[in-house]
Amino acid sequence: MFYLLVTLLVLEIPRLLTLRLWAGSSRTANDVPTDGSPAVREPGTAKDVPTDGSPAVRGPGTAKDVPTDGSPAVREAGTATAVTAAAAPASIVRAGKDGALAQPAAGGVSRAADTGLGGSVPPVTGAAGGTPGASDGGADGASADSEKRGIERRLLIARGTAIFAGLTAAGITGYGVKTATGAPQIDRVRIPIAKLPRAMDGTRLAVVSDIHIGPLTGVDHARRIVRVINSVNADLVCVVGDLVDGSVAELGRFAAPLAGIESRHGAFFVTGNHEYYSGAEEWIDEVARLGIRPLRNERVEINGLDLAGVNDLTGEQQGDAPDFARALGDRDTNRPVVLMAHQPVAAREAAPYGVDLQVSGHTHGGQMAPFNMLVKLQQPVVSGFGEVDGVPVYVTNGAGFWGPPVRVGAPPQVTVIELRVA
Repeated sequence: MFYLLVTLLVLEIPRLLTLRLWAGSSRTANDVPTDGSPAVREPGTAKDVPTDGSPAVRGPGTAKDVPTDGSPAVREAGTATAVTAAAAPASIVRAGKDGALAQPAAGGVSRAADTGLGGSVPPVTGAAGGTPGASDGGADGASADSEKRGIERRLLIARGTAIFAGLTAAGITGYGVKTATGAPQIDRVRIPIAKLPRAMDGTRLAVVSDIHIGPLTGVDHARRIVRVINSVNADLVCVVGDLVDGSVAELGRFAAPLAGIESRHGAFFVTGNHEYYSGAEEWIDEVARLGIRPLRNERVEINGLDLAGVNDLTGEQQGDAPDFARALGDRDTNRPVVLMAHQPVAAREAAPYGVDLQVSGHTHGGQMAPFNMLVKLQQPVVSGFGEVDGVPVYVTNGAGFWGPPVRVGAPPQVTVIELRVA
C-alpha cells in the first residue's frame, strides 16, 4: 500500500500534464476563424453560411439553409429542409424516405419535407427574399460530443494510471521481499587510521547489526548471516546491536546458530534499542553463553588496538545508560580506538575522547526508500562512511529487517572494514 501511494503521487504530475495538453488541443481544433477564411468542419456540426453568394458545401445529416436567389436547393436524402417561396414557383427537393415534396404556401411560407424518420418538421417562416436563420442544434451536439470525448480521455488516463501504479507497486514489493529475506551482501571498505600499529595493518573487522531475529525469521535467518560472516575470514566480529525482537524464551532457539561465528580475535556485542524492548539483561547473558563477548561501557586491547563498546542511548530509560567516560576516558591515547555504538548519533558524545573510528547500525540504510530521507532527520549518517563532529563513522545497513519483510534501495549487509596504516 505504501508503494502504491508513492507511485500514484509520482504519476499525478504526468497525468495532469496530459490532461492539460489534450484540453488545449481540443480547444484549438474547435476554434472558428473570423478573418473570412473558410471554416473546416467535422460532419454533424453546425455550419456557417457564406454571405458572398457562393454555394454552401454541406456534409450529410446537417440542417441546410436555402438560397434566396431563386435557384433550386438540392438536398441530401433524410434531412430536414426548409424551402422559401420567393422568385421561383417552387423549390425542388429530393425525396425523403417517403418521397414527399414541399409545396409552396401563400404568404411566402413553405412546408418542410418529411424527414424520412417517421415525423414531420415544423414549417420555417421567413420574409420574401430573406434567409432563414441556421439551426443551433449542431452547436449543442458539438458541445455534447466534446464533453463526451473529454470524459473518455479522463477515464482512459485514470484507468491506465491505476493499472500502471498497481503493477509497479506489486513489482517493487516483490523485489523488496526477495531482497530482505535473502542472504546479506558483503560490503567492503578500507579505512586509514593514523595511529594503527604496523602489526595491525590490514586487520579485517566484520561489522554486522540489526539482525532482528524474530518470529518471522526462523532459524535459517541466523544461519545465513553466520555463513556470510565466516566467509570473509575476519580478524574481529562486531555485532552492533538490535540482535533480537523478543524474549530468550521465545527466540533463543533461533539465535543458537550465532554460536558458530568464527574470527581470529573473537566476536563482540553491544546493545541496541531493541534489546531494551526484549529484556536486555537476559539477552546479554545469552549472547555471552553463545561465545560473543558483550562490551558494556568497556574496552579491550587487541595487539595495540583498543576496541570499545557503549550501551545504546535507549538504555538510559532503564538505568543502563551509555557511559563514554568509563569506556574511553582513561585509555592510552597513543593507541587507536575503534568504538562500537549502535546509533550513529552517539559519535557526538564520543567526539571529546578522540575516537579514531566508530562503527554503527540502527538506520537499516533507510530499509525502504524513500525512508532514507526521513532517517537523515534523526541520524547524521544513514549508510556508509561519514564524519560526525570530527569522528569518522561507518554505518552498515544491517543484516535483517524490522516491520515488513521488505528492503528497497538498502540491501542487507555484512560490512568488512579493512584497517590500514595512514
